Amino acid sequence: MIELIRQVVLPQFGIETANTSISRLGNGHINHTFLVVGPTRKMVLQKINTSVFSLPDAVVNNAAKISQHLLSKRQSHQYLLKVVSPVMTESGELGLDLGQQGFWRGIDYIDYSHTIEVVTHAQQAEVAAHAFGHFASALSDMPTDSIVDVIPNFLNLPQRITQLTQAVAGDTHNRLSTCQTWADFVLSQKDILLMLADFEATLPKRICHNDTKINNMLFDKRDMSSMAIIDLDTCMSGYLMYDFGDMVRAFCSPEPEDSTALNHVCARPEIIISAANAYVKALNTIITPLEKQSLWLGIKVMALMLGTRFLTDYLNGDVYFTIEHPQHNLDRAINQLTIFQSLIKQEPQLMPLFS
Repeated sequence: MIELIRQVVLPQFGIETANTSISRLGNGHINHTFLVVGPTRKMVLQKINTSVFSLPDAVVNNAAKISQHLLSKRQSHQYLLKVVSPVMTESGELGLDLGQQGFWRGIDYIDYSHTIEVVTHAQQAEVAAHAFGHFASALSDMPTDSIVDVIPNFLNLPQRITQLTQAVAGDTHNRLSTCQTWADFVLSQKDILLMLADFEATLPKRICHNDTKINNMLFDKRDMSSMAIIDLDTCMSGYLMYDFGDMVRAFCSPEPEDSTALNHVCARPEIIISAANAYVKALNTIITPLEKQSLWLGIKVMALMLGTRFLTDYLNGDVYFTIEHPQHNLDRAINQLTIFQSLIKQEPQLMPLFS
């Protein structure tokens, strides 16, 4: 793939390849991402997974619209983070469609940027949560119909439960015996579906990030302040409770999401409290009382939903998430469902924070 990038892709972006280095960047589950460092510029180059994003033109168009909206906010001092903007091809296109060789796009690289994979203390959670809240606040006046939903029903727990039910019934790869207890546990969570339906019937829809992991917020490596929100591929209309929930789900455990050290996998209350206070403060007058109340449900839903998705992919033969070994998706599923169980245990102490 590196030679394809060097010989075919980079010339389309006007980058001289003779003295240019190309290296893998990040550890995303879906797209292939590279850092390109040339004599005169740096850029992030990404091959979009068109099996997941069947409308790659919509993905890059959405990102460009959001970047332009944030740039306008930044110019009027209403958005204080840096904005990650698309890099156009030499022919002025947002994406490069090479057919069987993939759909590619370029993104600005921000110097001094740094990502982390695990939140180690409450201050990191506070900084990142405030940044994601600030991002949501800046997009709150952008019409939800101005961008395309690139993955319809992406955050739809009832549909994910249905998909798991089908995977369990089919057991096409004879794996159910290794995870029957966990599948039964997920399928027993009927009450949360009823609560979710009640909230969704009344909450306002907003443009949301929909993938608020800690490594999608860039820290400034010089002082570890917030720098930018990245990975806008899944920005679509949705509910704040999902953005907040996914963020806290990703922040709250001291272990990576594929860790098998289950005695250490838990939802740390101090992280949840710091993230909640910072997120609500950043949204200030934007967030409604009902939206604030929904945030606790959002944490539980996102831990359960991701655990369900990993478990379904494991049963289906690992067709969606990139894996490093045969048990990888099962390890991820058990990890996330352990976080969900930890949240349930702490509900009496933490739920009042969101009233």
